[in-house]
Amino acid sequence: MQRRYDIDALRALAFCLLILYHCAMLYVADWGWHLKSPHLSEGLQWPMLLVNRWRMDLIFLISGLSVHFLLRGTGAGRFLAQRSWRLLLPLTFGCLVVVPIQPYAQGVANGLVEPGFGAFLLRYYQFKPWPQGAFDGWQYGFTWNHLWYLAYLWVYTVVLAALLPLLRSRAGLRLQGALASLRGWALLVLPALPLALFSILLQPHFADTGDLIHDWHRHAIYFTVFLYGYWLGNDAGLWAELTRLRRRTLTLAPLLFAAYLALLKLLPEDVPDAVQYLIWTLRSAYIWTALCAILGWSHQLLNRPLRWLPWATEAVYPWYVLHQSLIVLIAYWILPLKFGPLAEPAIVLAGTVAGCFVLHEIVRRVPLLRPCFGLKARKRRAPAGLGPASAPAPKPA
Repeated sequence: MQRRYDIDALRALAFCLLILYHCAMLYVADWGWHLKSPHLSEGLQWPMLLVNRWRMDLIFLISGLSVHFLLRGTGAGRFLAQRSWRLLLPLTFGCLVVVPIQPYAQGVANGLVEPGFGAFLLRYYQFKPWPQGAFDGWQYGFTWNHLWYLAYLWVYTVVLAALLPLLRSRAGLRLQGALASLRGWALLVLPALPLALFSILLQPHFADTGDLIHDWHRHAIYFTVFLYGYWLGNDAGLWAELTRLRRRTLTLAPLLFAAYLALLKLLPEDVPDAVQYLIWTLRSAYIWTALCAILGWSHQLLNRPLRWLPWATEAVYPWYVLHQSLIVLIAYWILPLKFGPLAEPAIVLAGTVAGCFVLHEIVRRVPLLRPCFGLKARKRRAPAGLGPASAPAPKPA
């Protein structure tokens, strides 16, 4: 099977966008985050909102696509064991080693944690509740912060593995075929309807708290797009249709966002249920149309062996694990120095990119660290004289 370069490239670009997004969280006004700069911008909210509505949906959809390819030729048990190792080890290592600087910086900034990182770690590893509001996750004694994605993805992977007999049944394949056969406006409308329905039914009852056990609204949305990615797979006809529709979706997505934004800005917060349902339906239509546009254009432009792609494909996981801790650490260091509104974000972004690059170069060279950041073990080079030409012939069956 030919490698899908566009999916590898899209994964790398999606996580690059995530790094930019988290850097911008320091500066967007009225949105809470672990640290906030004095240089806040209300105008930054609108481009952030434009991206916010589909950024994680895109990442979960790409994850579903990856599962589709990983399951080919692999049994469900082996697949689940491999994915558990590559998700749960980086999650555990990240929570214990990479993330703690974030609650420490947030707690010190909030005046609820005493300065001194060593003393903080001794208290943090007791996994006891902290003073209320010290940092996100204070009530549990620890936090996974940006690594929540790994926990959610592992749960969705387990659920999908359990559903494989159903998905591979005649009814499951018929449903997958129905999605793959969608063309034109049906492709742009029908997959958005479950997203709208889940928002209408679940969003009023489940806030987006990041609580894995009670986050049922986001679970419904993210698992649906994860399943869409698994079903989308490598269906040539569906990818050709997404590519054909790419100009239409690129035009339609901003129009839907403009209508959605107009309703948010012009209407009061307390609106009748019917109006709220309309807003959520517009949001769902925008999300799916934006995803279709991204998939169509990436398939058209990126499905080729780009020179930077092998390095970026390996770098994605370590950069994801490292980036937010570096953002928070650099911000914690430089916010008291009172740099200007241009110099400060430039230093944060440049320092984050440089830190990710240097640490990734270290991680990829240390065998013990590689699995802690989601990297596969390096293949050992065959000794001289034992290359393919001199390898012993296989024994007859």
